[in-house]
Amino acid sequence: MSILSFIRNKHNFVFKLIVVFIFSLVITFFLPKKAVNYHELTEFEAIWTYPDLILEEDLLISKTKKEIDDEKSELITQAPIYFQENKNELTLKLQEFEKLKTENNSSYRIIKPILDSIYKIGIIESVEPNDLTKPLLLYDGVYAKQLVYNNYFTIQSAIEYASDKINSVDDKTLFLNYLSIIYYKNNTLTQHFLDEKLNSVSLYKFVYRKGTCLIKQNEKLTKNTKFLINRYINQQSKTSPNTLIKFTSQLVLVIFILIILMGYLYYFRKPIFGNNQQIIFLLIIPVICVLALAFITKYGLLIYSFPFMLIPILVRVFFDGRTALFTLLISVLMCCFFISDKFQFVLLQLLTGISTLFVVAEMRKRQQLINAAVISLIIYSVLFILYNLGFGNVELILLKSSYLPFLISTVLILLAYPLILLCEKLFGFISDFKLLELCDLSQPLLRQLSQDVPGTFQHSLQVANLAEEAIYYIGGNTLLVRTGALYHDIGKINNPHFFTENVGNSYSPHLEMQPLESAKIIINHVIDGIEMAKKHNLPESIIDFIRTHHGTTSVGYFLQLYQKQNNTLVVDETEFKYKGPIPFSKETAVLMLADGVEAASRSLNHYDAVSISELVDNIIDYKIKQNQLINADVTFKDITTIKKIFKKRLLNIYHARIAYPSSN
Repeated sequence: MSILSFIRNKHNFVFKLIVVFIFSLVITFFLPKKAVNYHELTEFEAIWTYPDLILEEDLLISKTKKEIDDEKSELITQAPIYFQENKNELTLKLQEFEKLKTENNSSYRIIKPILDSIYKIGIIESVEPNDLTKPLLLYDGVYAKQLVYNNYFTIQSAIEYASDKINSVDDKTLFLNYLSIIYYKNNTLTQHFLDEKLNSVSLYKFVYRKGTCLIKQNEKLTKNTKFLINRYINQQSKTSPNTLIKFTSQLVLVIFILIILMGYLYYFRKPIFGNNQQIIFLLIIPVICVLALAFITKYGLLIYSFPFMLIPILVRVFFDGRTALFTLLISVLMCCFFISDKFQFVLLQLLTGISTLFVVAEMRKRQQLINAAVISLIIYSVLFILYNLGFGNVELILLKSSYLPFLISTVLILLAYPLILLCEKLFGFISDFKLLELCDLSQPLLRQLSQDVPGTFQHSLQVANLAEEAIYYIGGNTLLVRTGALYHDIGKINNPHFFTENVGNSYSPHLEMQPLESAKIIINHVIDGIEMAKKHNLPESIIDFIRTHHGTTSVGYFLQLYQKQNNTLVVDETEFKYKGPIPFSKETAVLMLADGVEAASRSLNHYDAVSISELVDNIIDYKIKQNQLINADVTFKDITTIKKIFKKRLLNIYHARIAYPSSN
């Protein structure tokens, strides 16, 4: 067989594999790239509960551009100014000054002591007032030493000094000719030093080398340590390589986990496995959980604040408790990869989820959501305390912030109701809330049924009571089967007088009709019911009860009448058979049996335990003989239970008594 032929023959199976693969790819893409040993910290955490954090790589805390610019500005402001001694000009001027001794001895004698005093101290090149705050260094070619600017003369201060001592204007002019700066600014050296400092400005505020212990277990967290830890965690998440081998391994692991879920559905929930829409819904749940955990861990939010308890509530509303628990287990396993203490996470989520399932076993009141939230908060807190007393950090128990994620999670459980409505719209599911709404006798169809076809309405009520009690004992959705029973015969609204429960002892229109024509009218009440249900937007799960409540059985009375009128035993029964399909679930199977038993019981001439027992046995055995239950998940044990319940209920309805043997 070629691959194309296999795909063509197994297209539904292949579609499921493709869906599993696509969802697995999405999940794997968002999984952590390495083992999670600790989480990003929030402002509510006060203690480092994880083992000592030893850096596996250098932690470099970069400066911002503003911080770097500010640091460079500070260096420019505080950069030293270098001076260097240069007496070349001074030597030349002193030589010229010595010539003055022979040319103008009187002036020489006046100027000489003043110059000696000035040059003994030294003349320094003047600097701007703003530069006086900078360090001033005198460089001798090898070393630089600090100098005090005010301890030296400048050209200006030297002139002022001499002006008080020299009275003659000519002498003052001569004096100016022999002034020379000794200590000059070395701009090249100053700029070179500044450039080195600017180039050496580090881009990092803090540098912690590999192997450094950043924080010890149970150490109190400060704002600074939280910042460093979170920066290190983000750095690791970015630098962790996502190799092809690692990605492939994670993908195969995720596929295996989802295949386990599919295997559960295949072996234990075949109706769900056969419905691709329901499979997609169940697979979307772990995907959403993984995406949520990826978002939470990325932005450092409280991990335990994610409301995992919504999973058992949502799944239980539309399916059953075992499927809800299995879906929760798969989702929790997927999310374990984001958690450091995986055992604590699984313990808290699974046990709390199981407890929540007990509360919502029959989801029929909004109050149950509040009860589930309260129970979840209590279970979360108790398990958290017990775990940390026995295996964890006792100090965490005393911190109020430790319970904040649980409180947030349980409050978010209240989102279940709008989510239920959303899922009903998106996937066409039907919840117990919707079923309760449909069961309300003020619903337009039921109200019309009770007013226009009271006999059929009473029949539907009795069928609902029989089917509901039977499903209660053999296991199934009691509210679903009751709702389906109330609507299963709405097609009779179009031709009410053609059905015996609405005619009673009055004249029957079938007496003037051919058997085949009568059979078509009877059979068409199923088709009319389906059309009417769709017109009133009834859910498909309710319409299924209308489709299957007669299965593919025959309208026996008119078939036999046709054979009698035509004097033949061989008849094409196709025209006398309902179109089906046959029941495919416990609920639809029980409704078929209840409908047949209740309708047949109205024809009994005498009601006692024997006649009712024979009636129930005959009707149910006939349905089994006609292979009407082969697609329904009903066992022989279930059939025995159903028979007992129907007999008991009919005895109560008709007030029949068991005939006890008389005593002699």
